[in-house]
Amino acid sequence: MITPFCENGEVDYAALEELVKFLRDRVNGLFILGSYGSGAMMNAEERKKAAETVMRTVNGKIPVIVHVGSTNSMTSCDLAKHAVSIGADAVSAVGPFYYKHNADDVCLFYSDLVKAVNGKAGVYVYNNPNFQGYTMDLKLVTRLKNEVGVTGIKDATFDILTHASYMRLLKDETFDVALGTEAMWLSACVLGCEAFIPGLGNAFPEICCQMYKEGMEKQFDKCRETQFVVNEMRDIMYIAKSTQLAIYAMLEIRGVIKSYPRRPFAAAGEKEKAEIKKRIQALGLL
Repeated sequence: MITPFCENGEVDYAALEELVKFLRDRVNGLFILGSYGSGAMMNAEERKKAAETVMRTVNGKIPVIVHVGSTNSMTSCDLAKHAVSIGADAVSAVGPFYYKHNADDVCLFYSDLVKAVNGKAGVYVYNNPNFQGYTMDLKLVTRLKNEVGVTGIKDATFDILTHASYMRLLKDETFDVALGTEAMWLSACVLGCEAFIPGLGNAFPEICCQMYKEGMEKQFDKCRETQFVVNEMRDIMYIAKSTQLAIYAMLEIRGVIKSYPRRPFAAAGEKEKAEIKKRIQALGLL
């Protein structure tokens, strides 16, 4: 889920509440303050207040996973303890970023998180090589499962062979594997995946839930058709220069909320929004 901001860059907590109200009856859960959620661009107090706003507005209707990734263990553990204290179902974190960390460093980071939640919530590795700046290979993820005791992984590698290895070698009753994108759901669910986390779901949760249902019910012909529409929607999102920035425009186009990304991200212009709207209308989704 995105975090809405005001034009001056402040967190728009009123819009955040409205977005949660829109989503809570349309999706199966929320993953907040991650890449789309701009958690890395917010200070700790903003992240805590945003998490509190989400939890209060969800009011127990659906599960919430709070992303607590940061550059260091102290900050992430503080955020994790806070998430647990307000009732989050799980926490997740990208590997500590900015610096390039070795496998022992990464294991120490997640070990600290597991200790911080003290068995009160699951801890998901968020493997996002593009954003954390390095790859967590299969050997490291296996260590995180077997030695550190993490609960599962959000796979944002965009690599179906990597995902297949997670499913074949790691997924079991103690370790969950969730796909970190809507772009490969059909392929992933055929491999046995049972969850995906779609940025597109912010503005168009209905088609994401339709695709999820078709995949889980093994209606693969229908799921393939829906997957192609979803992937065309992702192509449309790049009109705004990135999929994250497109969501702000799409939510405005749908009349859900009007908000802004946090600077230095530049919001989509009127010409870009008009083109996005035209393309979505051509798909019959407005």
